[in-house]
Order: sequence, then C-alpha cells, then structure tokens
Amino acid sequence: MKKPVEPRTIGKINITDALKNVEVLLRQEKSISPQVRAMMDLLVVVIHLLLGKLGLHSANSSIPPSKDPHRKRGSKRKAKGKKRKPGGQNGHDGSTLQREQNPDRIETIEVDRRTIPSGKYRSVGFESRQVINIEISKVVTEYRAEIVEDAQGHQFIAEFPTGVTRPVQYGHSVKAQSVYMSQQQLVPYDRIRDYFADQCGIPISAGSVFNFNREAFALLETFESILKRRLIREELLNADETGINVNGTRLWLHCLSNSLWTLFFPHTNRGGEAMKAMGVLPHFGGTLCHDHWTPYFQFNCLHALCNAHHLRELERAWEQDGHRWAKKMQDLLLEINQATQKAGGHLREKAAEEFRRRYRHVLTRGDIECPPPDLKRHDRKRGRIPKTKSRNLLERLRAFETETLRFMTDKLVPFTNNQGENDIRMTKVQQKISGCFRSFQGAQIFCRVRSYLSTCRKHNLAPTDALQTLFLGRLPDFIKQLE
Repeated sequence: MKKPVEPRTIGKINITDALKNVEVLLRQEKSISPQVRAMMDLLVVVIHLLLGKLGLHSANSSIPPSKDPHRKRGSKRKAKGKKRKPGGQNGHDGSTLQREQNPDRIETIEVDRRTIPSGKYRSVGFESRQVINIEISKVVTEYRAEIVEDAQGHQFIAEFPTGVTRPVQYGHSVKAQSVYMSQQQLVPYDRIRDYFADQCGIPISAGSVFNFNREAFALLETFESILKRRLIREELLNADETGINVNGTRLWLHCLSNSLWTLFFPHTNRGGEAMKAMGVLPHFGGTLCHDHWTPYFQFNCLHALCNAHHLRELERAWEQDGHRWAKKMQDLLLEINQATQKAGGHLREKAAEEFRRRYRHVLTRGDIECPPPDLKRHDRKRGRIPKTKSRNLLERLRAFETETLRFMTDKLVPFTNNQGENDIRMTKVQQKISGCFRSFQGAQIFCRVRSYLSTCRKHNLAPTDALQTLFLGRLPDFIKQLE
C-alpha cells in the first residue's frame, strides 16, 4: 500500500484536489478537439512538475539547506524542556588558553613596601599571570652588501641573499599572508589591500595580491604533478564536481580527494573530457566513490555510490509519491550502515548476504507500488518511454546493487561521498563572496593553491606555515618524500 499523499496547497487553495477535478472533467468532456485536449494535458503535466518542485528541500533533494523554504535557524539539538546556557556544553571539546613555558616578555612587579606593615622582609618567590596579546607591525630588513676595491680600482660586491633582487621589495611573509587571506580565507583583493594599509602600514595594490597568487601558482607546479602521481596509486578516491562562474560563463570545478590528498581542477566541461584532462582517473585502479554521475563509469576501476544521495531521493519518493518501499529501503540502508560500523567497518559474508536478500526483497515489493510504464499504453515508436523519478531510482538501485552496498564489505569504502562534498564546499563559499572568477587563470590559481592548502591541512600543517615554506622556495617534507 502507498502512503497517503498529503494534498498540496497554495494559500487556501487545495491544488491536489483541483487538479483531480480538472482531470475528471477532461475525461468526461467529449466535445473537446484533440488539439485542445493535448494542450490541456500538457498544462496538467507542467503543473504536476511544478508542484513536485514545491515539495523539494535539502532532506529529499540536492537543494542546499540555505535555500530551504521556511528554514528554521539555530541548533536543532536543543535539550528538550531545558534552555541551554550560552557557551560550550557538557562533553564539548573546548579550547582553553594554556600557559606559555617561555614567555616573550617578563615584567616583574615588586611589592610596594609602603602598603604593608613595617618590618624586615625577604623575597620568597613570585605569583605569575600571563596576558596574551598580538603585535602587528611592519618589519623592514635592509641588506647592505659590502663593496671592496683593490689597488687597481676593481670593485667586488658581496652577494645578496637569494631572491633579494630589487632596491625595495615585499618579503616572503607578506606574500604568504596575502595568499593565505586570498585563497584560504577568501577575502576579496580590495579588503586585503585595506588590511595591509590599516594594520601593517604596508601599501599593497590589488594587482600585487594577484601577482602573489600567481607566483604561488607557479611555485606549486611540481607539487601538482607529484599529487597526481600519488592519487593514481591510492586505493580509494572521492570524486565530485560543482559549477563555477568565470566572468559570466558557466564552467566546472572537479575534485578528487581522500582523507590525505586533495586535487581541484577547473574545466569548461563537466563530463569525461574534463576527467581525462585531470590526468588521474584514466590511470586509477582503486575504488572511486561518487554520486552516480554517469561519465565516471567510463573508467576501469571499482565504483562505490554515495548513499547520502540515495537517502535524499528515497525521502522524496516517500514524501511526494507516498511509496512505502522507498521508506523501507531508506531504513534498510541506515540499518546496514549501523551494523557495518558496529562490525568494525565491514560485515562477514553471511551477514552481508542476508542484507542483500532483504535489499532485493524491498525492490521487488517496490515493483508493485511503482511498476514500469505500460508499453501498450504508449504509442511512442522512437526514444525512451518516460518513467517517474521513483521508478528510475528503483531501477538504478537494482542495477547498481554492488556499487550501492560496496561499503558493507569493503572497509575502505565509506557509506557516503561526504569527503568529496566537504572538500568542494568552500568553492561555493568563494562564489558567494566573490560572485565569480574574473578569468580562467584566476580559477586555475584558486584550484592549485587550494589543492596545496587542503592537502597540507590534512597532514596537520597550518596554511600559514605551508605558504611560508613555499615562498622560501621549498615544499613541505611530506611532499618532498614523494618525489
């Protein structure tokens, strides 16, 4: 049996009932010409499609939570019957200031003997308290290369340090801080300029900020080639892609990653052409976790599908179409995931086979609720017969059973593709802040620098330290070991 579908309303109008009445009247009215009837049928279909979109939200589709209608802001985990106090809650891992063993400055405060009773006193120690401040200031280093002259008047000048080539220039710490603010914190160029002028007294133009980013991009060419070779040898990769705006044109940013490595890559194409241009997947032989974007299946590797997407699609089939099989499948996938976690990451074959049997049984029951289209009722001679979203989902879950359930027998494979989605999420933040990339070169710079910063963060290297190392002309040790 189907779950009763709740009527859709707009204001006080019950659209569901109104549409049913229209469809009944259309079937009863015999005097309508075929042309008018076809047009009315088309309008009814369009209205049904629009109503379906009205019921979509982040829990049953790919719509982000920020676009949910009537979104409730604030935490969903409020204690029942209690009002939480501000600040960290019980069990929360907070961050507490720790005493520094070697403070930068020590100020000794002597007892004012005039404020205590008269007598002889001797010092027996100190009570100490620390105050943590920051000092933001410009530090100018002037290099003076000695000039010597022999008896014949020939002069010899000491060599300046590597990279010191101009009478006045920006140092590596200025460049690292600028790139950090631009590419890690996604601060717009003009605001970076204002920061250096206001806080540090250093004049930097927006053009200089771009030049620093471009310099980092060039210095990271070796890193990117090392990264690609490393990804090819990995056992598991997460893949995802998202649209980006480059000067008003829709392009695509692709991501391949796992818990230790991240590669971003911009391209005009969303499909196989871009995936091949990245230079990883054509040579990859491990397991690729993704959200069933069809071009990924052209590559000769194992595939694992994101069940977070399946859960959302099943939620839509349950909420909008009233299909009970979808609810049962949703509960089953969650049960399998919980059992897999309790078993240490993978199930024994006997337990896995039982879950597969139940999986197939749910799909078989789904055939009753959500049958394939009746070919006899369609006079279409060419092309595919249209199917409902729920039917397409059912057939996809059946055809890709192995890829959907791979997580329960392979310890490396996750239940969802959250790793890839998390890695690519900051791209959407960048687009919200800046609106677009001004040029394709800007997108390339962003992708390569963010690949480096994300990879360093996964290896517990802070972004500022990673950029300082880069502008000193080196790569971090964990990357150099791969050369």
